[in-house]
Amino acid sequence: MTDLQDPIEFELFKNSIFAIADEMAVTITRTTYSGVLKDNMDFSTAFADAEGKMVAQGLSLPGHLGSIPTALEATMRQFGDDMEPGDVFILNDPFNGGMHLPDIFVFKPIYHEEKRLAFAATICHHTDVGGRVAGSNAADSTEIYQEGLRIPLLKFYEAGKRNETTVAFIEKNVRVPVKVLGDLRAQLAACHNAEHQFLELVERYGADKVEPYLQEILDYAERMTRAAISELPDGEYSFEDWIDDDGVEFGKPIRLFVTIKKTGDSLVADWTGTSPQVKGAINNTLSFTKAAVYCCVRSVLPKGIPNNEGVFRAIEVTAPAGTIANMVLPGACAARGLTGFRMVDCCFGALAMMLPDKVFAASDGGNTGISIGGYDADRKPFIYVDFTCGTWGGRPYSDGLDGNSNMAANMASTSVEVTEAEHPIEILSYEFVPDRSGAGKYRGGTPYRRDYRLLEEEAVLQVRSDRRDFRPYGLYGGYPGKPSLNFINPTGSDDEPVKAKLTMTMKRGDVLRHELAGAAGWGDPLERDPSAVLRDVRNEMISASTAEKDYGVVLDTEKWMVNLEQTQKLRAKIAQLRGWTEVPTVLREDPPGLSAKQVELQAD
Repeated sequence: MTDLQDPIEFELFKNSIFAIADEMAVTITRTTYSGVLKDNMDFSTAFADAEGKMVAQGLSLPGHLGSIPTALEATMRQFGDDMEPGDVFILNDPFNGGMHLPDIFVFKPIYHEEKRLAFAATICHHTDVGGRVAGSNAADSTEIYQEGLRIPLLKFYEAGKRNETTVAFIEKNVRVPVKVLGDLRAQLAACHNAEHQFLELVERYGADKVEPYLQEILDYAERMTRAAISELPDGEYSFEDWIDDDGVEFGKPIRLFVTIKKTGDSLVADWTGTSPQVKGAINNTLSFTKAAVYCCVRSVLPKGIPNNEGVFRAIEVTAPAGTIANMVLPGACAARGLTGFRMVDCCFGALAMMLPDKVFAASDGGNTGISIGGYDADRKPFIYVDFTCGTWGGRPYSDGLDGNSNMAANMASTSVEVTEAEHPIEILSYEFVPDRSGAGKYRGGTPYRRDYRLLEEEAVLQVRSDRRDFRPYGLYGGYPGKPSLNFINPTGSDDEPVKAKLTMTMKRGDVLRHELAGAAGWGDPLERDPSAVLRDVRNEMISASTAEKDYGVVLDTEKWMVNLEQTQKLRAKIAQLRGWTEVPTVLREDPPGLSAKQVELQAD
């Protein structure tokens, strides 16, 4: 611990550093070109010390918690002795610090009187980096070489002079260079602002204080983390979940398995037992696997602990090389977000075994990635990228959130008006879908659907989704959520869904409908307050028939009242029909034998 003579001054300095990281995020939002950044907000900013240790992360994605430290570590390993004022570094190589090719890192070392004191760090998901499919995010690529431009760790600027060769290579290998280069300038602007604000702090406090203060922020976070972890119960807690398939070998489930070992003031998350690396482009880098764990563990710790590498010192994450959790060459990873988000579900499942009163049931499985790209009549390219997610699992104390971004994504929803103004796409519907959330004492969040209609002659559609075959799991008697669905040109209730992961050609007028998976419930639905069920029916989150089938609540929908006597009788009959001798800890399918017809017969 640093000897702090003035703890109030340190607190002011600490919050100033956090504010710099947040201001970087605001800068990107205000200066970026592409919708995936200014609307979806798929980016992160951070501030690090002179050795590249992340001290603060800005207001953005928990999913990048493990990526920036890994990328800075690679930068220090390659260029630690070859830096000077005015240098800026760029990379996206998943096998040397990166995560997947659309995520481009830009780092700027910050100097004072020729001495390096800190780094400004950014990562942005770019609209396109080339490759076989517009948007560079297809799930059915089978090796990294198909996925786009792979940028090794390079000097983007050297001593203040831009590397024009690097710029030319990027410009000639992406479909929308104006957006990509514009977004890179937004990252540079964020780094420049961070440099300016940090040097103001150096002038105020002096370089001799700034360095130990940065170190103390890390030590402070480590002390808080270890103190909080020490309060958790010791032991080993394992959980298993499954990804439907990899988009190449359809119908072949992919196992996720984690064991959390907690001892004293530290914790280990071991992914041994997880599936070997797969053919499809959903393989994870170890850095993204780390981010999933950090997000989950951080969520069960007290508020107020900074998000930095001090936290990570108390949390070890391991995964065998050559698995889907730690890929090796030539693994494809463009759609690795799917796996990372599903790892969050798996890790939360293990934590639920440790802390049943703190952890929610499974959410929608993370965001669905949708890209629609092609050329207009003048051969001008267009690429629409949307990452859509919106349901939280039921919590031990409250319902899951409706229409709220997945915890690990923390993304905004793309505005319908902006989408239609900037792309040849019409959004026909954007609405909650009733009867899709998992029932529970606290129900899961209600999912939504979006319908996308193409207005150009032709485009390539890519969809990366999951939770079709393996539904979001319920906890402690809560029912699983309903599966996600994709439809092409839907006409009615008899439509047959298409695959969860697909790449296909759309023609003018074609419509894609995507329905998110419903989040799962927490606790026995027969213990849900009947007035809450009535409220859900009135709000069209569930139907009156589902109120009876899943919750055993009989409603008078003309008077909007609960028939308490009939409800009591029906709940007793449903409990008998289920035949539970004890409440199941995890539910992945609806209870056997429970159907609307059986409940109707029992109620007569």
